[in-house]
Parts: sequence; C-alpha cells; structure tokens
Amino acid sequence: MDAERKKILDRLRRIEGQIRGLQRMVENEAPCVDILTQISAVIAAVKNTGNAMVQNHLQQCIHEASSKESDNAMEEFQKALARYIRMA
Repeated sequence: MDAERKKILDRLRRIEGQIRGLQRMVENEAPCVDILTQISAVIAAVKNTGNAMVQNHLQQCIHEASSKESDNAMEEFQKALARYIRMA
C-alpha cells in the first residue's frame, strides 16, 4: 500500500471515529451547538479527504493510463468530479 493510500485510509478511520462520537453525543443529549460544531468538523474532514482523493487520482491513475484508456479515464473522472463538486 502506498503512502498516499494509507493517509487517506487513516483520514477515513478518523472520520468514522468522529461519526461514532456524534452518535454518542446525540444518545447522551449533548447540547445542539456542540453537535453542530462536530458535524461541521466531520463535513470539513470529508471534504479534505475528497480533495486528497482527487489529487491522488490525478497524480497516479490518469498519469499512468495509456492514451486511449486516458480519454476514457478522464471522462469518468470528470463525471465523478462533477458529482463531488455538486456535493461540496
């Protein structure tokens, strides 16, 4: 596993922990302000992870594809990126 993939997996595991923490906060009836603050942190973490994925994909996958495969890969990537941007 390359270093970038490990970093992304580490980010996702931290996000998973944040989500579990949010569940506990709701179960324990934490103040709404505190819950909203944590939700904001999760959203930022997910966006940053998405950005890291975009950078990683551009550097590795697109660069390594052959010319014909590159056109198809770029088209698929553009569609996925458009969905990601709409979400953000």
